Amino acid sequence: MFRNLRLVYITTPTKEEAKSIAKALLEQKLVACANIIEGMTSLYEWEGEIKEESECVLLLKAPYHNIARITKRVTSLHSAEVPCVVSLTLTEQEGNEAFLDWILQQAPHSEYEIRSADDFQY
Repeated sequence: MFRNLRLVYITTPTKEEAKSIAKALLEQKLVACANIIEGMTSLYEWEGEIKEESECVLLLKAPYHNIARITKRVTSLHSAEVPCVVSLTLTEQEGNEAFLDWILQQAPHSEYEIRSADDFQY
């Protein structure tokens, strides 16, 4: 069975913001579950300056058909000007098959056909 699942990697400045985003996505049934990892240090260049920040990692498990809506929703809720939202493909042939099926059950396909994130209204 081809499930077309994704692991979505997001960074947030605080645990509270990560929880708020995760809860919104869970309530809308866009993701199956979320994990929050505190205490990450990020180094990056922004506007010509090297920055060092303490951040949280928010990991989401979701089907591909929800990624555009997840990205748009996270972007609208996130405090950063350019939030990190990256979707990684999960290998279909590896892992707990029952868990992979559960992801699809928890975040079912929308009744609406979405061609892009702009097609979805919140």
